[in-house]
Amino acid sequence: MKHIKKTVSIISLTAVMAITGCSSDKGSDKEKGNSGDQTLTFMTPNSPLAPQDPNDKLIFKRLEEKTGIHIDWKVYSEDVYVEKRNLALATGELPDALFNAGLSDFDLLKLANDGTIIPVEEYITPEKMPNLSKVLEQAPQYKGMMTSPDGHILAFPWIEELGEGKESIHSVNNIPWINKAWLDKLGLQMPKTTEELKQVLIAFKTKDPNGNGKADEIPVSFINDDGANEDLSFLLGSFGAGFNGDLTLVDNDGKVNNAVLAPGYKEGMKYFQELYAAGLIDPEFITQDWNKFIAKAKDDRYGLYFTWDKANVSGMDSPFEPMPALEGPNGWKNVARANGMGFDRGRMVLTADNKNIEATIKWIDTLYDPSQSVQNNWGTYGDEAQQNIFEMDEATKMLKHLPLNGASPNELRVKTSAGGPLAILDSYYGKVTTMPDDAAYRIDILKKIYVPDMKAEHMYPRVFFSKEESERLTQTEADLWPYILKKRTEWMQGANVDKEWDAFIKELDRLGMQDWLKIKQTGYDRAGK
Repeated sequence: MKHIKKTVSIISLTAVMAITGCSSDKGSDKEKGNSGDQTLTFMTPNSPLAPQDPNDKLIFKRLEEKTGIHIDWKVYSEDVYVEKRNLALATGELPDALFNAGLSDFDLLKLANDGTIIPVEEYITPEKMPNLSKVLEQAPQYKGMMTSPDGHILAFPWIEELGEGKESIHSVNNIPWINKAWLDKLGLQMPKTTEELKQVLIAFKTKDPNGNGKADEIPVSFINDDGANEDLSFLLGSFGAGFNGDLTLVDNDGKVNNAVLAPGYKEGMKYFQELYAAGLIDPEFITQDWNKFIAKAKDDRYGLYFTWDKANVSGMDSPFEPMPALEGPNGWKNVARANGMGFDRGRMVLTADNKNIEATIKWIDTLYDPSQSVQNNWGTYGDEAQQNIFEMDEATKMLKHLPLNGASPNELRVKTSAGGPLAILDSYYGKVTTMPDDAAYRIDILKKIYVPDMKAEHMYPRVFFSKEESERLTQTEADLWPYILKKRTEWMQGANVDKEWDAFIKELDRLGMQDWLKIKQTGYDRAGK
């Protein structure tokens, strides 16, 4: 499960494997620039789709020309980066900075307490970091998110705004995609209630809508991940408060609750049990991985599935359409609000071994220039060796997204973008850049189909918990989340929900649910001040 994997902390490093990583050392090739031929050493993970040396990317070549600062990259493949990073942090063999650092809040606080990384708030001034300072002036809420409970800023963040409030691209993760071609072939309407959906799924199972003469249709499929992108928990909104990926719901009075304790969860489990008993749920839902999930979609076997964007599963041209929220047995209809947002607190940190703070700060601040941030996030323009994400409108100096022409947006971005700390505010669209077509498409779906039924006025914010709070939450969730998923799976397959419910609640409390609720509420209240 994506949300129950423990963060690999630098304090948990117990054994070091002899893993060979790729690193680049091109200090002799650095170019002189306008600040005097300086070199910095950064450690970073790297995708196998990208050049092994980031300096081979056009975007980094331009950054070096702009800043006069050469980066000596210590690059490791994504599968060994955490191991190599933790080894460097544990042994003190530190670069000047970690780029795309991937550090948890707990690790940020631990490393700062150890003196391994340094606070950076003193450098975030209009004189030293004009670009980042302007971002925080325009969007002051991010400064609070960047600041630790003891008042320090320990890292430089990644910020990507795509829609605001309920209309944010992150407000729903697991959109239900239903096979409209099968509905049309069988003369069925888009279901409006949970009972109508059940009858539609029965028709999908029994009437050979894919027309191959075989009973190979899978009425509904998902990956059993208890709230993540490919999970069927979207349907729980028809019974009550619903469910999201971190099981954290906030009611309209500002009270934090866990999704399994919220009204309607038990009734939703009974509905899932009905679907399973009728043979409507993919029998491989417990064991299938992403590749298996995708393969069956490509074979035209799904009637309904769940994911962020159908382009990633059945393809953009497939006949799947977003299914609206359904009315439950009591006429209730709700879309639970996810707590996602485009914010990564620990995207880049400076180590205590950095002897060139001024140059590093200058280089980082360049990344927060609006046009530069846009390119760092998605890719660049004018590249003769790679397909370009953008074209530059010379008259307006606006970066305009180009058609992907069948290319995978993720693969193309990996090959040409920089990542790292950056900021893209909603105010940039139409001035600095255009919104990506895939993002605009998804936001339009959310706005028209799901936001009208989204009852929650609040989401859970990106609270910066203390080291003690973070450690306690991590430990508690490592026990709670697997137990919750285990019981949900058992109930779906036929165990008696009513009979087991009291014991379920008692076990949740034994595993620390009340502590979890208290820490979450305290964090929410603190963030709102």
